[in-house]
Amino acid sequence: MKQRYNCLSLFVALVLLSGLVALSGLPGAGQVGSLQPALAQVVADSPEQQVSVIVQTTGTSDQLESAIERLGGQVTRDLSIINALGATVAAKSVPELAGIQGVRWVSLDAPIVSTAKGGNGGGKPDDGLVGAYDQHHLDTLNVQPVWDMGLEGEGITVAVIDSGIAKVADFNVKVRGGSPSRVLRQMSFSPNSNTVNDVYGHGTHVAGIIAGNGKMSGGDFQGIAPKVNLVSLKISDEQGMAYESDTVAAMQWVLENKETFNIRVVNLSINSTMEQSYHDSPMNAAAEILWFNGVVIVASAGNNQVGSALDSINTAPANDPFIITVGASDESQTPNNGDDTVAVYSAHGLTWDGFTKPDVIAPGHDIISLLSPDSTWFLEHPLRVLANGDYFRLSGTSMAAPMVTGAVALLLQAEPDLTPDQVKYRLMATGSSIEGSDGDSNSYAYLDVLAAVTGTTTETFNTGVEASQLLWSGQEPITWESVNWNSVNWNSVNWNSVNWNSVNWNSVNWNSVAWEY
Repeated sequence: MKQRYNCLSLFVALVLLSGLVALSGLPGAGQVGSLQPALAQVVADSPEQQVSVIVQTTGTSDQLESAIERLGGQVTRDLSIINALGATVAAKSVPELAGIQGVRWVSLDAPIVSTAKGGNGGGKPDDGLVGAYDQHHLDTLNVQPVWDMGLEGEGITVAVIDSGIAKVADFNVKVRGGSPSRVLRQMSFSPNSNTVNDVYGHGTHVAGIIAGNGKMSGGDFQGIAPKVNLVSLKISDEQGMAYESDTVAAMQWVLENKETFNIRVVNLSINSTMEQSYHDSPMNAAAEILWFNGVVIVASAGNNQVGSALDSINTAPANDPFIITVGASDESQTPNNGDDTVAVYSAHGLTWDGFTKPDVIAPGHDIISLLSPDSTWFLEHPLRVLANGDYFRLSGTSMAAPMVTGAVALLLQAEPDLTPDQVKYRLMATGSSIEGSDGDSNSYAYLDVLAAVTGTTTETFNTGVEASQLLWSGQEPITWESVNWNSVNWNSVNWNSVNWNSVNWNSVNWNSVAWEY
């Protein structure tokens, strides 16, 4: 079984460190400066502990594996999407590991959290009765007119990297005379789980928002793209525990299999538990690799907990400037988006690197979606269970992100040649806007699915943005405005699958599932 650093003490160390250090540049290979600051703190505080790390190299994995074993460590997984390995080593050996020739960067394999909250807001107990069946997001987002155009996501596949997806009737599973299952593949990347099923429950709820067809509710609770295909990439164990390396491994699988399954979108309703620059995170680097290879990445902005020092807007993958980061709105129990507000818990603000996040807001409060039959949530939170135990009500940016993911699937069904940067621009340039809350003076793009699908702009986003420094092989930045070909780490990018003609060069401890809401 894969060993992990104690999560409670790790989380405390990361919170104390957050906000203190943001690297402005990636050090050269073979320097102790190649050590992530948060990991350096762990080394200083607990040198005798075993820690899980992600080690990026400029050499071959065989050489790195030998070095790790010489230090008494153990390689746990291949992360070739970013030229890296996952490993466990004694904390006191980490500085020596970082100083080995060919090692570019050693980072902590941090836990990740889901971004779901239970309940009905205001910190009141959820009675499960008032407005229990009110569901307005399909009207708020103008989804029905898009379905009337014949767009329901058919032929598009979405990868859900989460706690798994249960095979239930709403995904055309075991429906007599119905279509084949739309869950095309179930995979597990958790070394501590012995099943691909969703025992925790989070991933099935997220997948239902994307792709549920409402079969078990008589059509009451449908997802945004009810004919889209899914691949379930499970990263958590049965208690919902997951780590960054699990997520990177799942994204690596997407890169290797995207053509086989026509995977156009990845949903990440998760956040790392560590604040940092996007240049320092292996998870950000892997997300960008997929983005540059034509896969749209949609991630939750995260939920800022009352009394917590952690600002999840600065955690991977929400802090990455390339991807689509989604915040949550509260629809005020009406289909009129004019009275909608940004949910009080939805993370927002400037990242350490100066980017305003989230990019898009979508409904995320009191969202009813599928309940995994293997989950114990029906026992732990019975007042949130609906419709004969098939559905469950949750709030959070975890619920908002799949709204956008479903919208992207509809848009790509209509215009399959759009690049991720064009998709992002379209979503942000169409529809309405919504004002920030809780002292936030920003105005955000509010998702309008009809406006996005009927829009005509093909402008691209992210012009001039630097790619993660973990993808550089030199000291000069990579940007889409002026690409320095010598600085690109070509070995870590499947550049042959990039449609260069479409690039506009000018232009996990899931402790954020907080049930008090």
